[in-house]
Amino acid sequence: MRFIGLDVHLDFCEIAICEAGRVRSGGRVASTPEGLQMLADSLGPDDHVALEATGNALAIARLLEPHAARVVVAARKELRAITEAKVKTDRRDARTLARLLAAGLLGGCWLPDETTRALRRRLARRAQLVRQRTRCKNEVHAVLMRNLKGRPPMTDAFGKRGRAWLTELELPGDERQTVDGCLRQIDFLDAEIAILEQAVAELALGSQDIKRLMTVPGVSLMTAATFIAAVGDIRRFPAPGQLVSYLGLDPTVRQSGSGPARHGRISKQGASQVRQMLTESALVSVSTAGPLRAFYERVRATRPPDRHRRRRAQARRALLAPAHPRAGLRVRAPVANAQEAPPARTPRRRRAPTRKARPPDQEHLQPARTPRTRTRALPAGRNRLPPLSRRLESHRPGEGGYGRDTGARISTALQSAPSRRITCVRVESRHLA
Repeated sequence: MRFIGLDVHLDFCEIAICEAGRVRSGGRVASTPEGLQMLADSLGPDDHVALEATGNALAIARLLEPHAARVVVAARKELRAITEAKVKTDRRDARTLARLLAAGLLGGCWLPDETTRALRRRLARRAQLVRQRTRCKNEVHAVLMRNLKGRPPMTDAFGKRGRAWLTELELPGDERQTVDGCLRQIDFLDAEIAILEQAVAELALGSQDIKRLMTVPGVSLMTAATFIAAVGDIRRFPAPGQLVSYLGLDPTVRQSGSGPARHGRISKQGASQVRQMLTESALVSVSTAGPLRAFYERVRATRPPDRHRRRRAQARRALLAPAHPRAGLRVRAPVANAQEAPPARTPRRRRAPTRKARPPDQEHLQPARTPRTRTRALPAGRNRLPPLSRRLESHRPGEGGYGRDTGARISTALQSAPSRRITCVRVESRHLA
């Protein structure tokens, strides 16, 4: 059995072979269909191949899968030994891949089928076009701000009424060219986005999972398609918690020793576009009457008030479950280990109930209270002076008191008899010591 590591580049692939516990270099092959086919023909039925997830890694894996026992496409988080290495070359990276594969430390990422890959590419291109359209609209708003035109009098400044209002504005020549050019770009991008959305809609008509997700309030066509494109086959997640973790919606956990677990914000390990779509759908679903809004209100009512943030519900353990047509959301089950569970909330002091206003005839004025005075003097610390009364007592000659550090006792002793003077000086030296 051989374990082969491939360091993939645009022009070539560096090869390393681990066999019987020894690692050796296997040279290079060109990253072309012909060169990769030569590599595939040299593989045996018991060989295992590992390569890093790059732009052309999926195409290379498809060519090598029929000729090898297993092809692993390693994710970036599994290759910390390569990304954080002090000495990094192509040959060392390929050898590190072979060693990790031989040790069983590479789990690999899921390779989608061609239908899911096509859906991912369409959605990625649509997201790029939407961002370009947003840049053009922001540029038009910047022109309005520079020329003190204020806010548009309509909701959509790029609709039919908004286009007429933008045409009638008096702008300098260069600013008018900018606005007209941005409007032409917006029209072109709208047409391209419509073509992609039509292709996604045709694909959704033949997908039962997408149509089932669209029955959930707040889930649109793009949200359901983005979710299915990122997840793929829902059956590869046996538990809801695994799907939550795959999308990066699970909270981070810090726990060591016998101490309690500390839960933080979500991990954000999955695709960011899916989390954005799910957030938008959640905002729509909680504003619609139904079981999801009731769940939101119940979670919101149990949260204690916080002055630094609004009272909002954080249902980060809820997830879309297309396997259940009735319940669009399923609450994640509690953790199995009690030590990893979040600590119970401490009961907070409730606000005092508001008193009812008395009738005018029953109102009475309370007597004015005298202001509180300090009955106990604070102790004199290293950086705090003694109280004023004790400081004044220390200046009175012939009286005992606290803090005789002004020299009054020494001067009194020097004016007295010699024998008494010596005694007093000795007492003062002991006192100062």
